[in-house]
Amino acid sequence: MSRSRSDSHTASDPLRPSDHAETAAAAEVTNPSLSVVGWLRWGWTQLTSMRTALLLLLLLAIAAIPGSLFPQRSADPNGVVQWRRNNPEMFPLADALGLFDVYISPWFSAIHLLLFLSLIGCVIPRAKHHYVALRSRPPRTPSRLSRLPAHRELVVAADGDDAERVIATASDMLSRSGYRVERYDQRGSFSVSAERGYLRETGNLVFHVALVGVLVSVAVGGSFAYTGQRVVVEGTTFVNALSDYSSFNPGRFVDGAGLVPYSLTLDDFRVAYRLPGTPGAGQAENFDAQVTVRQPGQEDSEQSVRVNYPITVANDRIYLLGNGYAPTLTVKNGDGDIVFSESQPFLPQDSNMTSLGIIKIPDGLPKQIGLVGFFYPTQGTLPSGAFTSIYPDVVDPVLTFNVFSGDLGIDDGTPRSVYTLDVSGLDQETGGDSGVESLELRPGDTVDLPNGWGSVTWEIDEEMQPVKRFASLQIQQDPSSGGVLVFSVIAMAGLFAGLFVPRRRVWVKARAVEDGVRVEYAGLARGDDPTLQRAIDELARRHSTSVDARPAPADDTDHSHDSTERTPS
Repeated sequence: MSRSRSDSHTASDPLRPSDHAETAAAAEVTNPSLSVVGWLRWGWTQLTSMRTALLLLLLLAIAAIPGSLFPQRSADPNGVVQWRRNNPEMFPLADALGLFDVYISPWFSAIHLLLFLSLIGCVIPRAKHHYVALRSRPPRTPSRLSRLPAHRELVVAADGDDAERVIATASDMLSRSGYRVERYDQRGSFSVSAERGYLRETGNLVFHVALVGVLVSVAVGGSFAYTGQRVVVEGTTFVNALSDYSSFNPGRFVDGAGLVPYSLTLDDFRVAYRLPGTPGAGQAENFDAQVTVRQPGQEDSEQSVRVNYPITVANDRIYLLGNGYAPTLTVKNGDGDIVFSESQPFLPQDSNMTSLGIIKIPDGLPKQIGLVGFFYPTQGTLPSGAFTSIYPDVVDPVLTFNVFSGDLGIDDGTPRSVYTLDVSGLDQETGGDSGVESLELRPGDTVDLPNGWGSVTWEIDEEMQPVKRFASLQIQQDPSSGGVLVFSVIAMAGLFAGLFVPRRRVWVKARAVEDGVRVEYAGLARGDDPTLQRAIDELARRHSTSVDARPAPADDTDHSHDSTERTPS
């Protein structure tokens, strides 16, 4: 009777059981089908792996890059306006992608939330495992210590009965060095098992818990934070009320009704430029906004706001973002009635402070008009004949205006920026292709508007100053800043502990021999530890100072794997 194919395979492979049957159906592997709950468990397992957490952390860092490449509405609304003016075709796409609101965009928030869940899923199981490890005993002493990476042997010139005393001395020494120790004595040999370095894993856990704390602080603090911008001209006052902000970006739970009352007056704005002919001519050496702060029930305080040196008022941090010029202009109608009179900020367009300003006059004239003006602190002329500024300080100031008439889009109730003017549906009255020269003014000049509509005057103040300065301030309250700082410090401490604290296990074994007591020292590290052998040698040296020790005699045992050379007695 011939053997079957299965019998022949069983005979040729002794590892297979005698009742093994190999069939075509058995050879095919059928993957089990997963239910909805199974897929959810699989997804949670993938999300809570450390590899996913690191990937999400890297992805979050990459996702934050557009926040530094594109101006953000919360911090630089004027920069967003300028970017739109310079890139009109790309702006709708960039805005739809949230590149001007990166940190509150849905895709950035999704990465933030996934990282938060991943870290929690990673930390909780590791914390449980670490807690169990902290309460467990050090492992038993291996039977062959010579096979461990770091090893050393000595022979103590003592009686055989002294082996237990030698181990007791080693145990006490390791305990004083911060090791957890456990004695394992059997069959005439005495040993101590010691371990330390759990602070390394503790540091890793603390780092990840602190990182979760940072994410929670940012999420919770952002819901109660707000950021606002205000352009303040010299001599004018900003009141901390929602209606007085140029732009206001509240958190989810901030409605702007409970702002702390205080006021801030810009008394003087000082700028020092390097003089022409010197290195770095035209560069600003210092910006200094002198302000007076008034709070109910407190005395007025004079403070200075400088770049990177904000002031704190009622838990609000006030930063200096920018500055510029604000010429005082008066517009009168044909009957000599004033329809506009104020110091209008002109936004800088280049390093020499060539500045753009918009004036909108919806009432008081036969038509609504918009003035698009350029301010040149030190007027110069390009080869094309166009004006430009050749120095940022006020030396030879000039103002030019193009006049547009028509519907300014104000009456329909749609909010409009005071620093931009959509001229697509307006009639151009001066400049460009209108055939009429642009209005040109110097300090104290008055020029007529076209069509006899009135006049524009550049006013000079009582101190004969041709132009005022303005400061662009950012008022910010972020209750999460303290929590972020605390958790960041904790995270750094945990990171250093995780990087620099070695995780080690050390064993010392003693047994009686003919000429004394043979003592073995061995160590094992978790991960790469180049100082392990040096630590074992130091332990042996310190231990030998308390007993009469000499190098172990040579024997016929193969010790080629030992990390230290034996010295024959």
